[in-house]
Amino acid sequence: METVIALWLLGAALVALGIAGMLLPAVPGPPILFAGFLVMAWAEGFEFVGAGTLVVLAVMALLAYLVDFISGALGAKHFGASPKSAIGAAIGAVVGIFFGLPGILLGPFVGAVLGELTEHEDLNAAGRAGIGATVGLAARPDQAMDGEELAFGVDNEAAAGSAQDGASQSSDGRILPGL
Repeated sequence: METVIALWLLGAALVALGIAGMLLPAVPGPPILFAGFLVMAWAEGFEFVGAGTLVVLAVMALLAYLVDFISGALGAKHFGASPKSAIGAAIGAVVGIFFGLPGILLGPFVGAVLGELTEHEDLNAAGRAGIGATVGLAARPDQAMDGEELAFGVDNEAAAGSAQDGASQSSDGRILPGL
């Protein structure tokens, strides 16, 4: 009984940290969120959440995590970086994982700069590519929240819009006035 409670508390803490990771670029939210769900399923002996559900959640976490890497590469590309710089940003993001928080934050920047320097010897262009990769990484929370909408079926923008004007929508699409 005590083990089950400890596993539930650990799972809940991991889920909370994973949700925070959806907003904080330095915290890998999707894998931590999956780990929390896995621990909670384990606490119940996998009675309510089976292998199929866990596989689907693992694939979703992996895809969301890949979006993080791609966002850094696309950020570099948006700032006019060469394709080698975008590849460098993605490689830097992967390598950065092994160096903790500084690596997670600086990996895409360093990778983009090195990739750009192999293409052009312009230090200013390389710096812009690194900044683009960092901006792409920092822009991740909006993309992660879109992934959360996919996983949990919650449309944050629609919910915020209807809450602001006090109206709601009926099942047939009509706008209903707020109370």
